[in-house]
Amino acid sequence: MSAFTESFRTAVTLVLDADPVLWRTVRLSLVVSFSACVIAAGVGLAGGAWLAVARFPGRRALLALLNTLLALPSVVVGLVVYLLLSRSGPLGSWGILFTPGAMVIAQTILVLPVIAALARQLVADSLRDGGDQLRSMGARPFTAAALMLLHERWAVATIMLTAFGRAVSEVGAVMIVGGNIDGVTRVITTTIALETSKGDLPLALALGIVLLALVGLINAAISVAQRAQGGDLAIAR
Repeated sequence: MSAFTESFRTAVTLVLDADPVLWRTVRLSLVVSFSACVIAAGVGLAGGAWLAVARFPGRRALLALLNTLLALPSVVVGLVVYLLLSRSGPLGSWGILFTPGAMVIAQTILVLPVIAALARQLVADSLRDGGDQLRSMGARPFTAAALMLLHERWAVATIMLTAFGRAVSEVGAVMIVGGNIDGVTRVITTTIALETSKGDLPLALALGIVLLALVGLINAAISVAQRAQGGDLAIAR
């Protein structure tokens, strides 16, 4: 217990004293995860809105696949991106394996199904409640879907916060494609794993404290967004 107490005390000191290694790691985590969420939002929100109104053969199968991808293991994403970006892979000429760019790609793929599935459900529910008025005004299906996303902006904020929480707390994909290189590609989760295996518990605990604080802030922001929206957001089966 005394060893834990001493490690925890040192961890708190590292956080309060703004240890440069710790906060450099935190900053990279935030940049990578935020970039991935912004990129995924551009595709996921539009794709989810389209899926809510489109009617075509195989739509149910596509929706089932989308919901299945919500549980996609991060290590599988990391493996696929690694194979694509490796020197012998089809995108090896990009030369970005073991860089933050590769980590952004992996996290983008990881959070894209989350954003698309939640956006689809949000638009479908909104159109079911208020779509008749838009259709009576002559709005085309996709236009109506886009307008619903604009109207339900607090719910969209909840979607983005959920995706960011998924991205910033994952470890498998970024470790595989980033290589966990000191000062280059080490993020919060990969550094916790490495420092724990090395026995450097104070730094691992300090990063754990910061990660828990980030997740807590995200959950608090989601609660605020849901209260502002007036309800919870859920994925339909």
